[in-house]
Amino acid sequence: MTSDPSAESTLPPLILAQIATLQRNPLRPLLAVDADEVLFYFIRGLAGWLESRALYFDWSSFALAGNIRARGDNQPVPREALGSLLDDFFSEATAGLEPVDGAADSLARLSRHYDIVVLSNQPASAKPARELALARHGMAYPVLANSGPKGPAMAALMAANARMPAAFVDDIPSHHGSVAKHAPSARRVHFIAEPRLAPMLGKAEFSNVRLNSWAEIETDLMQFLSKAA
Repeated sequence: MTSDPSAESTLPPLILAQIATLQRNPLRPLLAVDADEVLFYFIRGLAGWLESRALYFDWSSFALAGNIRARGDNQPVPREALGSLLDDFFSEATAGLEPVDGAADSLARLSRHYDIVVLSNQPASAKPARELALARHGMAYPVLANSGPKGPAMAALMAANARMPAAFVDDIPSHHGSVAKHAPSARRVHFIAEPRLAPMLGKAEFSNVRLNSWAEIETDLMQFLSKAA
């Protein structure tokens, strides 16, 4: 197994500090999972939250920009306003997001074989609410609040023991490309939990496999371990 040892230096200080304090067993395989649309139904929660802002989610493509619209004139929220809007959403709604079907049970079984971390692009201020939501739904795994491409963070996580198998589950194709570049030996599973979004996007180019449920993910990751043994 290989990773890019120089990638760690490209990480923002915040994620470096989180990884430095992470307590995990380097002699166990690593499983890094995204949170939104992997462990929680993010867009479903966002759509409900937007209703209180006289906004709605259009569900017309796999994107935020252009799909968040005003109820009065149906105009999309300007791209430059999305950042502050999403910060408000994470602040107010993270703790109440609905968990993805089967995620908790599959992760509980996978945790017998993998060290699990939640690698999520979210404001650092939302980390306590994310941890609370995970614990509430039986998924009390360490949370790393990342920003930007996830490949450098994945490489840094794997650096403790690059010989151990590692896997990565995410819904965003660009993150699979980043992990393929910086931590190419990681098993890359593309998964989009929300059934209204999943058909809008094909398999991520740099993923190893596109799967449709946590039952399929669990089977795939156990097969990956057996082949790596």
